[in-house]
Amino acid sequence: MTTGSTLPLRLLARQLRDLRAKAGVSAESARQDIGVSKQTFWRMENAMPTKLNPLFLKRLCELYEVADERRAVILTLAEESRKRGWWHTFDDAIPKTFGLFVGLEDAAHRIISFQTTLLPGLLHTREYRRALIWTEYPNMRTEDVETAVEIGARRQARLTNKSNPLTLDVFVDESTLRRVTGNTEIMADQMRRLAEVGQLPNISIRVIPGSAGTYRAVVVGAFVLLEFPPHPTAYLTEPPVVYVQGFTGDLYLERPEEIETYREVCTDLRRLSADEAESRALILEIAEEYTA
Repeated sequence: MTTGSTLPLRLLARQLRDLRAKAGVSAESARQDIGVSKQTFWRMENAMPTKLNPLFLKRLCELYEVADERRAVILTLAEESRKRGWWHTFDDAIPKTFGLFVGLEDAAHRIISFQTTLLPGLLHTREYRRALIWTEYPNMRTEDVETAVEIGARRQARLTNKSNPLTLDVFVDESTLRRVTGNTEIMADQMRRLAEVGQLPNISIRVIPGSAGTYRAVVVGAFVLLEFPPHPTAYLTEPPVVYVQGFTGDLYLERPEEIETYREVCTDLRRLSADEAESRALILEIAEEYTA
């Protein structure tokens, strides 16, 4: 069973929605049956943090005529969802919407990231991350900045975790590598970091050269596609999610047709990008330019 709260909570919410739909019970009837507010019931079915009373879940299972084996799964997922992942230690420092992403990132076994403006957080040096924070939040307290930098470092631990490795495929537009964040010294170090981690067996970094011009993914915009490990019980395998970060709110896309569209974009990116060796050579070339 998965650990941490985010993935079990999503699995539980999906199970509750699917079982209710299969039973032909309306959301209004179900929530009245267990005596909760519309908002609480909505949160239960949409993986939003809320108190999951086991008695409510048992009653819903009775209402939906759920078999004993499936009922045990529901209650186990509820128990797992109450466990706290490492990121909950930083609840005061991580916005709730991004906290959801960090939890999904920690649960994923493969991530495909496309970036056009800034490098993905999993590849930041501490100095690059610090410069980004000061740019976005120039009045942030120094101790809060350092907490955010530490959170970034904790996220990156998955890249070298031999017992639970994360496969990371990054596509980055060349313009991102040439956009100075902080200063040229920070950028040179960041380029060398990219070249170094790109040699890890579980990481692929490919650059879309400037000569590609304007292509479909530029119009689509930056995104992260998260894939989760298969579960021995097929219906408990969490479907992929596409994360799109926004200035005033984030999007989590999960409808099959949405996922398929983004997979098509990934196919275009593989066709347009330089291979890993060529990309690494270009990254090191840009590093030299920053030190010239």
